[in-house]
Amino acid sequence: MIDAIKPLPARKVIRALENIGFRQIRQKGSHLFMRHPDGRTTLITIHPGEKIGKGMIRKIINDAELTRGEWFDLIADI
Repeated sequence: MIDAIKPLPARKVIRALENIGFRQIRQKGSHLFMRHPDGRTTLITIHPGEKIGKGMIRKIINDAELTRGEWFDLIADI
């Protein structure tokens, strides 16, 4: 059985993406824009004291063109 996607702190999501080459490009308010050297991009909403919800994490996984398995391996290392 594959693990269920769970809400995570923004810091952990950002660190996971940085570990695979994404870089923080700009931030306006609560929206952080990240880009990979190959052109993939994603947007992360950051709200202090709140976790990123499951739906937003699914969107980030899709934007980053990762499989669920790759995502769980990434966050397990952090």
